Amino acid sequence: MALQRAASASLPDVPSAESTFREANGVTLHVVAAGDPDDPVVVLLHGFPEFWYEWHQYVEPFVAAGYRVLVPDQRGYNRSDKPAGVRPYRISELSRDVRALVATEDREAAHVVGHDWGAAVAWDLALRDPGTVDRLGIVNVPHPTVFERTLRSNPTQLRKSWYMFFFQLPRLPEWYLRRDDYAFVVAAMRDEARPGAFDETDFARYRRAWDRDGALGAMLNWYRALFRHAEDPPRERVDPPTLVVWGEHDQALVPEMAPESVDYCEDGRLERFPDATHWVPHEYPDRVADVLLDHLGTNR
Repeated sequence: MALQRAASASLPDVPSAESTFREANGVTLHVVAAGDPDDPVVVLLHGFPEFWYEWHQYVEPFVAAGYRVLVPDQRGYNRSDKPAGVRPYRISELSRDVRALVATEDREAAHVVGHDWGAAVAWDLALRDPGTVDRLGIVNVPHPTVFERTLRSNPTQLRKSWYMFFFQLPRLPEWYLRRDDYAFVVAAMRDEARPGAFDETDFARYRRAWDRDGALGAMLNWYRALFRHAEDPPRERVDPPTLVVWGEHDQALVPEMAPESVDYCEDGRLERFPDATHWVPHEYPDRVADVLLDHLGTNR
């Protein structure tokens, strides 16, 4: 296993790609940046339990399409700061991180794309500070109002969300996720995704990120803050043009939330992947990149 720990996530094979650290909203974020600084900015936000590496296959096509790409390790993850406690992981703080990250490029707005928790942050930013988001790309996470309503009213969704309640416990979730070399986390990704979506090199890199001091607890604190310090955004309607990409076989989220989420968008579109799962960015990277780039390039 020591050999696996030695593996690290190398930069995407793009000449301009660089590993940087940015001061944003009171924390230091590790950010992979690529592309011409004068090009339109796209921020790609990873979900749980990943890190910037989730989007490594997307950097080259986005740069080739004429975008400046920023892919952060969000706070608590991998090489970014991991503030102590639960309150620093409130959704408003997470979306402020993105707004501050955009400002480090001397920009007032950017395209924002997110998957899983990254999509939750993207929704929140578009609702809390719509002027920061030019176009919004959402992958397999519902609008916050839709999720809250469905969680309260749909027994199937409540059952699928069992892990969110388990993560509220102190210390036990950290122990359980770490046991047997992160067997539970690896199984949740490898066994639930389409065959070939992840390989052992991927998991070596994920384990290295999960092993970093304080990372696992910080990652779980996103879930704890959601329950303990819930914050409703100031509006429900989403102003920026929005594309929702949805793997229909998502193991954690019922599919009817996808079209309901689009209904909250002033200018929304749904792109379904009928045979994909929650891990659709890994299962169909070329197709997902194409639909996202098509969305971002509309009326460019």
